[in-house]
Amino acid sequence: MAQAEEQQSGDALLTLEIWHPDCWTLEVTDEAPASLLAQTVFNAADGRVKGHFTVYGDSTEDIDRLVQTAAESRLTHSVTEMQNQYGVNQNRAPPGNATRELLVEYDPENTISDALASHGFIQEGPVRVQNGTEYWSVFVSDDDRDRLNERLDDIRDSHDAEITVTKIASQSSSGGNIIDRIALLSERQREIFELACRHDYYAWPREVTTRELADEAGVSKTTLLEHLRKAEAKLLDPAIDEATDSL
Repeated sequence: MAQAEEQQSGDALLTLEIWHPDCWTLEVTDEAPASLLAQTVFNAADGRVKGHFTVYGDSTEDIDRLVQTAAESRLTHSVTEMQNQYGVNQNRAPPGNATRELLVEYDPENTISDALASHGFIQEGPVRVQNGTEYWSVFVSDDDRDRLNERLDDIRDSHDAEITVTKIASQSSSGGNIIDRIALLSERQREIFELACRHDYYAWPREVTTRELADEAGVSKTTLLEHLRKAEAKLLDPAIDEATDSL
């Protein structure tokens, strides 16, 4: 059973990693080298679910492959490319190097969002789907450890799901929508930034040198610092224009 590192009091912001069967977003991101952001999802009158998704990746070829995989999936009814980013802040830098907006129609029984909401987990921002895993940021009204795990176990059992709590933070210390901002990073920027965090690069005193990080990442020191600079800029200022970012 997954448990968080520490217990907070009051409202909490949780980061969840989720896998569950028969989910088209998980299957297509596992097969194709691109990722998804679930922007807006709603139940249509015909009983199906319609969702607005941003596809992002390192190249248009990667995005083409994901769109094709989604269209051919047994779990989708229709996949339509959108010309405009409805409901998305145009001033925000797109995640990755290339993006595309999709409207996807699928069946509600293959989603886990209703189960999370009914158990008191309120979605905080867009859901990132990458490499066959969903990354959720959710609020809970209380963070009692026993009740939290009981509710998560109910969802695990009912949906045959794998759910891991990777972080719990109080609402006041969550830093706004920083988890949502992480989705603005390209794949490589996220990899380098997370590598730096794992090795306490941002600790004081610093636990690793930039040369050591660069060697582990397999890049030059200059390239590593460029990745970190752009990642830090996006995380600190989500409105920054990195549309021409080639990393």
